[in-house]
Amino acid sequence: MESARQWIYSLLFFIFTIATLHVLDTLIISTRLTTNYQNIKLKKHPHLPLRFRSDGTFKILQVADMHYGNGMVTRCRDVLESEFNYCTDLNTTHFLRKMIQIEKPDLIVFTGDNIFGTSATDAAESLFEVFAPAIESGIPWAAVLGNHDQESTMNREELMSFISLMDYSVSQTFPSTKVNSDSKEQQPMTNIDGFGNYNLEVWGAPGSYLSNSSILNLYFLDSGDRAIVHGVRTYNWIRESQLSWLRGVSKRFQGQWKYDDQSMDISPLPVMHPALAFFHIPIPEIRQGPIKDIVGTYREYVACSSINSGVLKTFISMGDVKAVFIGHDHTNDFCGNLEGIWFCYGGGFGYHGYGVAGWPRRARVIQGELGKGKEAWMGVGKIRTWKRLDDGVLTKFDEQVLWDIHSLR
Repeated sequence: MESARQWIYSLLFFIFTIATLHVLDTLIISTRLTTNYQNIKLKKHPHLPLRFRSDGTFKILQVADMHYGNGMVTRCRDVLESEFNYCTDLNTTHFLRKMIQIEKPDLIVFTGDNIFGTSATDAAESLFEVFAPAIESGIPWAAVLGNHDQESTMNREELMSFISLMDYSVSQTFPSTKVNSDSKEQQPMTNIDGFGNYNLEVWGAPGSYLSNSSILNLYFLDSGDRAIVHGVRTYNWIRESQLSWLRGVSKRFQGQWKYDDQSMDISPLPVMHPALAFFHIPIPEIRQGPIKDIVGTYREYVACSSINSGVLKTFISMGDVKAVFIGHDHTNDFCGNLEGIWFCYGGGFGYHGYGVAGWPRRARVIQGELGKGKEAWMGVGKIRTWKRLDDGVLTKFDEQVLWDIHSLR
């Protein structure tokens, strides 16, 4: 009798154990181990193609050197003593939101050192935070890397791949190329130095005869991080494989423009598409000079590579690049002319990056403007730029025209 009772107790305990495990599996374990297809998050894509507005403008907000760390626990550098106790990465975030609200750009471009690797415990988390205002706005945005981004938990290829998959990002890890001359299908071109070399096309205004044509090209280049040359540490440089790709893209679009020009009984048209370039580390020619017609502050020594790889020479030979936008040297915010091409610093944007106490963080805005025909918008007629300070009222200053088709400046 006693053994029968023990057997029943053992059976009940076994049933209870099995039931408990089943409940745990159903309510907790399975929900974590299985894929819930309803919760899969797909990338939110911006409305493309990029194009000029119906008022004939296309506006770009350049954000240079955010140097984002871990958000509210990362302190500011080089601010007034009265500001230090309540200043964190969130000041950078707030500045970006204000710039987006006041300028309402068509594209936001981040020109490197987006995160400050040594201060970012988790690169992915910092990337989500640093680009959050751009993502929340739903505005297309693009990024290149600086020399500090990869110092956290991702290498440069992983960073650009991650950035390219974020909501509303139009960034690319590698440039795209057609599978063959007759195909519209494209594949990444991986036999090129660096990560984050790509171009974006901006189409004409809706309703104009150029509404289905690319009329402004935006080139993005990876200027690298650090390198050792003859045993000496220096900054990296844009390599020949990148310049070769760039020359090919430029030549293709110049040919397309000539074809469009011949097929249209409308004049006058520019000889070629104008283009703008974006990368992080300045080229040696800026330091060597002579750089002319400086507008803005030239405060610090230009930190660049010891290697001159011929970037300026390439831009001159291409003929389409009218202005180049860079970062890296936070307390330089000037535009200067080198052999007919403007090189413009964004100025330090982020509060965790070095600066000068009492010298407000700043951002640059670039605006393309279409020429006006008798009845419709024409091609790009003017490129202008200005800056704004994070001084409480977002003071606008140093407005200038970089290129005007009528003066061929």
